[in-house]
Amino acid sequence: MTILIFIYGLIIGSFLNVCIYRIPREESIAWPGSHCPACSHSLKWYDNIPLASYLVLKGRCRYCKTKISARYPLVESLNAFIYITMYLKFGFGADFIFYSLMSSVLLAIVFIDLKEMIIPDSLVLCILVLSIVQKAINYFLYGISPDLIGSILGLLTGGGLFLAIAVISRGGMGGGDVTLTGALGFVLGVKYILLNIFLSFVLGAIISIVLLASKIKTRKDPIPFGPFIVLGFLITSLWGGEIINWYFILL
Repeated sequence: MTILIFIYGLIIGSFLNVCIYRIPREESIAWPGSHCPACSHSLKWYDNIPLASYLVLKGRCRYCKTKISARYPLVESLNAFIYITMYLKFGFGADFIFYSLMSSVLLAIVFIDLKEMIIPDSLVLCILVLSIVQKAINYFLYGISPDLIGSILGLLTGGGLFLAIAVISRGGMGGGDVTLTGALGFVLGVKYILLNIFLSFVLGAIISIVLLASKIKTRKDPIPFGPFIVLGFLITSLWGGEIINWYFILL
């Protein structure tokens, strides 16, 4: 099962690369078919085998020999690794499917934000739709309360806090960060979105200091906050309960 999930993660990761490239350009993710962005040559099926094609072609286009971005195998591998992690955490069931698909959407957001400094509203909407579907499935199949009040409060709390930060900082926090945090608040509820936000700022501070100290970034370079929000969400989803329990034990 683990091998099948890994392969499935690679396939979805390959599709994510299409989304990462086309969504910011407002292009269709379904048409036209895959093609080289340098020479526009249509790619055959054997040019699109996740990870394997990149390795066989040694990171270059078969037709024009232009170097292929390392982002492609990186996204595919990361997505597969996250799927296996979710499987080990949740087992094979509704929660595994939900958190895996959610992670794929968030992975696309991370790479778009890193390159384009935007978080597309369409992907934020996907998060809300996935969450609503998951809550409906858990309620009708397993009798688990959807806790819509808690979800709405989480949305208002997360979105409201980041909106306040955006206003106070006068643009230091982007509108995409506000909508993303609000959507994740709907997924997590009040208690866990607060943990998500706390982790986001801690991770953001640590990673930013490392980037500045290593001179990868300068003080004038903008650093997108979306990836820190996503990383905080993944940690909260996997170990949020344990972190909160550990915190109260320390108190």
